[in-house]
Amino acid sequence: MRNAIRFVTLFVAALIVAVACSAPRAASTPTPSATGTPNFTGKTLNIVTGGTGAVYIVYGAGLADLLNRKLGTAASAQSTTASVDNMKLIRDGKADVAFTLADTAFDAVNGKGSFASPEKPADAKVLAVLYSNLTHLVVKESGGINTVTDLKGKRVSMGSAGSGTEIIANRTLEAYGMDPANDIFRERLGAQDSADRLRDGKIDAFFFSGGLPVPAVLDLATGTKIKMLDLADSIQKMSTKYGNFYFPIKIPKTTYNTAADVTVSGVANLLVVPSSFDPALAQAILATMFDNKADLVKVHAAANDLILESAVVGSPIDYHQGAIDFYKSKGVWKK
Repeated sequence: MRNAIRFVTLFVAALIVAVACSAPRAASTPTPSATGTPNFTGKTLNIVTGGTGAVYIVYGAGLADLLNRKLGTAASAQSTTASVDNMKLIRDGKADVAFTLADTAFDAVNGKGSFASPEKPADAKVLAVLYSNLTHLVVKESGGINTVTDLKGKRVSMGSAGSGTEIIANRTLEAYGMDPANDIFRERLGAQDSADRLRDGKIDAFFFSGGLPVPAVLDLATGTKIKMLDLADSIQKMSTKYGNFYFPIKIPKTTYNTAADVTVSGVANLLVVPSSFDPALAQAILATMFDNKADLVKVHAAANDLILESAVVGSPIDYHQGAIDFYKSKGVWKK
């Protein structure tokens, strides 16, 4: 199984390179076709995603490839540390499309959290609610850690700096009465590095917020007996303090061959663009995604959750006008 997963990782890396190399290069401004329909051939799109061993980079590479094949764009998927940095790249005009968590998007648009002064807010709108992230708190089954408070004094990876995982990890520890700055020995690692270090005994636990399955966790579980910690008691406290972004959701024991299902915090994943993004291109991107959903599912199972009715529910930031027009045409816009 590990070899198969590593093959997938190599495939995604190859796909990213292929997308970058094969995308048509032309003027970045679309021109009308003979029928008056916008022509997006050669339109450059920087899609910011996440790190190795996670879902965003896989999904984003697949999306870039799909748009290049169907729309003729020159889209590329950029690996980043994920949500916080992605919203900063949108804000700073360095990205065109971003994957991000709903709580991070809310903070970015409203100038809160990582975007509070002296940082600046992001002027962004959502295209779709894509799928749910689940908060993984992973330990070795034999490590003697059974509850969140058992992490006190332990070596814990809280996610990469600039990631949505780090925000959720901090808020989770706070919900259990712990001080994220002082009660643990903090590491700031992405999914793959976290999994590798837990396997090698260099950390005791790690957080990661991702869709099921997270490739790095799945790889880890093939050779190391792991356990997911239940986070049910954190959800209401986090929602009360930070906003209604969090909901209970289960990680089934069959996902990573663990002993039991666990309830953890879930948060929606969004696909966002700058507010100034071309409405016609926004509609074209959504039409391409929904019309070719099967292609995205082949890249990652999280795309199974790309559903018209749920794409318009659960965003804490406003929808882009191009998205609104698309969903109205499909009869699912009820707002």
